[in-house]
Amino acid sequence: MTMKDIARALGVSVATVSRALSDSPSISKDRRKAIQQFAAEHNYYPNELAGQLRQSRKSPIKVIGVIVPQFLHYYFASVLTGIEQEASGRGYTVIVAQSHEQYKQEVRICDSFHQGRVCGVIVSQAKDTERYDHFVRLIDQGVPLVFYDRICAAINAHRVVVDDYMGAHRAVSYLIEHGCKRIAYFGTNLNMEIGINRYNGYKDALYKHGLKPDDSLVFMCDTRELAEQVTPSLLQRKDRPDAIFAVNDKTAVAALHVAKRMGLNVPRDLSICGFTNDETAVACDPMLTTVEQRGVEVGRQAVDVLLGLVEGRLPMDHAEKRVVKTRLVVRGTTRNDDWAENQD
Repeated sequence: MTMKDIARALGVSVATVSRALSDSPSISKDRRKAIQQFAAEHNYYPNELAGQLRQSRKSPIKVIGVIVPQFLHYYFASVLTGIEQEASGRGYTVIVAQSHEQYKQEVRICDSFHQGRVCGVIVSQAKDTERYDHFVRLIDQGVPLVFYDRICAAINAHRVVVDDYMGAHRAVSYLIEHGCKRIAYFGTNLNMEIGINRYNGYKDALYKHGLKPDDSLVFMCDTRELAEQVTPSLLQRKDRPDAIFAVNDKTAVAALHVAKRMGLNVPRDLSICGFTNDETAVACDPMLTTVEQRGVEVGRQAVDVLLGLVEGRLPMDHAEKRVVKTRLVVRGTTRNDDWAENQD
């Protein structure tokens, strides 16, 4: 039920319905009562967001724009949960748009958010974003901007990230400390800071434990489909790896399924570790060892930074940078102390 529906049913103008519902004295008492009663009987509720948007021509509204690369990705969904929890608890509404990992779509969303005069934008950039003029434009126009997960390293912007480097370093160190010496890396695009940080964490863990990185074990492989293509030939090599560290859980689980189809025992023949701790990590056999990203906390922190900017508690000209700590969740796809004892 909308105001147009009410106006049509009662044979009055939308303006009359609007005034009656706001209890304006410019409408007679009887007509006000009749319209209000009809609205109540037909479960009419005012669209508060639409009302705020109509006022946006005058000033920013209490609406936060959020750009998500993929709705179906568990990590982004968990970040969005944290954003909505924190925003609603502080009296703000959230509008979410999906970039589909496309630069052009990301530009369009930024422009539409600015035109709608949202009070600020929280964004994780698309994989193929290599130009940042749309982000700079928002900042230059005075729109507070906070990055999460995939940040724009070319801009000294506000950001909330997880400790990608230490998460990867800790995971690879664990694999080495439990007997693995040839560890393959399934990573993501190195034009993104998370790709660089996780790769450096992997590489530095090898150096720390006296192992030399082998470029033939490094793959840009961050989807299930790519993992299913890469893993068979990798595991057929005479010098095959004894572990795989993957940049996300879906890639790690795909590698696990391929290894099992090839008759390998996980973790005896091959240890596997992921990065996310999504629902697939506990839906496979054995369950996946992984680095937990704590997406809900990232979302809450992103809103806290944004509202600090919007409400004047944080300076716009000083980039606020927050890091949410990860933790290694050890499960059945990696060797552990109990496993080692059982092999003796």
